[in-house]
Amino acid sequence: MLGPVILAASRSDRMRRLVSAAPVTKSVVDRFIPGETVDEVVPVIEDLTGKGLDVTMDVVGEDITTREQAEAARDAYLELVDRLGDLGLGARTEMSVKLSMFGQALPGGHELALANVRPVVEAAAAIGTTVTLDAEDHTTLDSMFAIHDELRKDFPQTGCVIQAYLYRTEEDARRLAAAGSRVRLVKGAYKEPAAVAYQRKHEIDKAYVRVLKILMEGAGYPMIGSHDPRLISIAQELAHRAARKPDEYEFQMLYGIRSDEHLRLAAEGHRMRVYTAYGTDWYGYFMRRLAEKPANLRFFARSMITKG
Repeated sequence: MLGPVILAASRSDRMRRLVSAAPVTKSVVDRFIPGETVDEVVPVIEDLTGKGLDVTMDVVGEDITTREQAEAARDAYLELVDRLGDLGLGARTEMSVKLSMFGQALPGGHELALANVRPVVEAAAAIGTTVTLDAEDHTTLDSMFAIHDELRKDFPQTGCVIQAYLYRTEEDARRLAAAGSRVRLVKGAYKEPAAVAYQRKHEIDKAYVRVLKILMEGAGYPMIGSHDPRLISIAQELAHRAARKPDEYEFQMLYGIRSDEHLRLAAEGHRMRVYTAYGTDWYGYFMRRLAEKPANLRFFARSMITKG
């Protein structure tokens, strides 16, 4: 029940100031966001890949208001790609990007976001890796999918994300489940109206399974973004029924959540990718992590009580 309240708070400047000023916040944020700079996060990438895990990197930030901020986001990703290439980590580490960071909501935003993200996709391909376009709220998706289609003309490995709680997603999954596609399925972490999205957990879970079945039976490469033990078990069964080999799909989980499960799945021979965010503009990302899982909120509240 608190999820919608927390998601609303993620867009509140007042709540941003209050949470950011709380003395305990940094120590709790570090659980989910292990650094603010490339230098701080490189050892984390090396540690994860050394344990047999793959990684996808997210430079946190969104709701930018100027073209200069969009260009700065582009440059931050290009800096990351350069470091990954220098360290030989391209094969194990991809990038996840939110097109809102690249100017999607600004005037002329569709063309601006495409122009800013393309150099990142090109640079990623040059070091042997790729980029996945994260899904944001439902009003942005037609633009995101159009940019995805455009990028795949030259870089067919470019991935995208679909969200199970949206009514449209089953149709999107059928279109995307084609040879060569890479699709991450998540439940969804934005506050969406009942007119476009399921509101109840059991409805979202059922939709997740329906969409996952479409992806597993398709010709593309499914990426299962979930920490839910039941959904992970169902994904394994669907992969078995579809006669998929271990390298024909992967699991993805967030840094700092169920880390033991990351290692267990990798030890069983599954490809396991850890979604790892870094940067200074962490507030929106952090609040969505609290909204997604009650245990995360309890962890934050307990830390505030203990250290406050």
